[in-house]
Amino acid sequence: MDSVDTIFALSSGAPPAAIAVVRISGAQAFKAVRLLTGTLPPPRKAALRNLKSPASGELLDQGLVLIFSGPATATGEDLAELHLHGGRAVVRAVETALSEIDGLRRAEAGEFTRRAFANGRIDLNEAEGLADLLSAETEWQRRAAASMAGGAFSQQVEAWREALLRLAAMLEAELDFSDEDNVGDQEYSKISKSCTLLHDAIADHLKFPPVEKLRDGLRIVLAGPPNSGKSTLLNALVAREAAIVSDIAGTTRDLIEVPVAFEGIPFLFTDTAGLRDDSGDVIEAIGIERAAQAIAEADIVLWLGAEGEGPKHANLVEIEAKSDMDGRVRKSAAVTVSAKSSQGMAELVALLVSKGREMLPPPDAFALNQRQRHLLRDTALFLSHASKAHDPLIMAEELRQARLALDTLTGRASTEDMLDALFGRFCIGK
Repeated sequence: MDSVDTIFALSSGAPPAAIAVVRISGAQAFKAVRLLTGTLPPPRKAALRNLKSPASGELLDQGLVLIFSGPATATGEDLAELHLHGGRAVVRAVETALSEIDGLRRAEAGEFTRRAFANGRIDLNEAEGLADLLSAETEWQRRAAASMAGGAFSQQVEAWREALLRLAAMLEAELDFSDEDNVGDQEYSKISKSCTLLHDAIADHLKFPPVEKLRDGLRIVLAGPPNSGKSTLLNALVAREAAIVSDIAGTTRDLIEVPVAFEGIPFLFTDTAGLRDDSGDVIEAIGIERAAQAIAEADIVLWLGAEGEGPKHANLVEIEAKSDMDGRVRKSAAVTVSAKSSQGMAELVALLVSKGREMLPPPDAFALNQRQRHLLRDTALFLSHASKAHDPLIMAEELRQARLALDTLTGRASTEDMLDALFGRFCIGK
């Protein structure tokens, strides 16, 4: 992958479609437009042009052409957009014509966004937010990703970095002028207290749930003995026949996972094998073992077994799942439902949504991924060490390490392997 090359790709949805947008980015972008259309339109103004093959002069399409001069573009380079008719043959003909122009090549996955990062148009956190925004399927996911992609977290990190630089400058003055009467223990104590305050501010952001729960969905495991109604309840919750329902004990032998969203909150429902100790079936025994593991990893467990006999779990919800049957009354049940008659189903969904809101990052807070949380924890740890350091030289080194962690967080300091993994998540054309 050569950043000197001018790249192009289809950036809209796969054809056929009403309109197809082909993006061109790099030093030869405007040259490519001239070869296709004959003249350049005014910058940032759409113009109707005939697009012709540079090699044969054949008319390929008639569409809108826009050009944007770098560095004030999405990629930081000269950028052009061709708004074409969205037929497969049209797109293929224009892409073929572009590939025949010297210095142009097809873009790789995520290459447009990677160039935006390399040219300082976005930082690493904004790039990760954009990747999450492109894959968002629920409103909750969209809002969190849009906040990250919009730079809100990056602005906060930059504020922390500037505070670190100020503390480092104050400490440097302490080291340079420590022999003067007006600088001493009082100033050193002030720096130490400031380190503690900055540590606490960063630590507060680590208290929110991680973005992985938002991205992957809260894991809701339906557990109970055979024939307790787990599969029937799952089908009712996801509004389709996701699991086989039978009166035969042990029908469900493996985990059945179904993603669904309620009120914009993503959930991953998991139906499990019926829990019992006397299974003589080897396959069913494996299913029971997997069920136990799923329960251990669950965010919420819906227990459909005997009252008070559910597994130990911080978020165990007792469910009476067959309220339509005579004599089925459970005093401790949080919700009484009948999947067949829909009785209590709305209440169960409302309960899950309520619990989900408590477990997910608030929409107005930063949803941090594992990489971001790890680096923020490092930053907070270095600040904690700095606040307790009795030697100014040691404090200065701890502050330097804290700043390095923040620089890694934004991408000022990064590795190629990490960048390859991130931008590989993007589609071609983004």
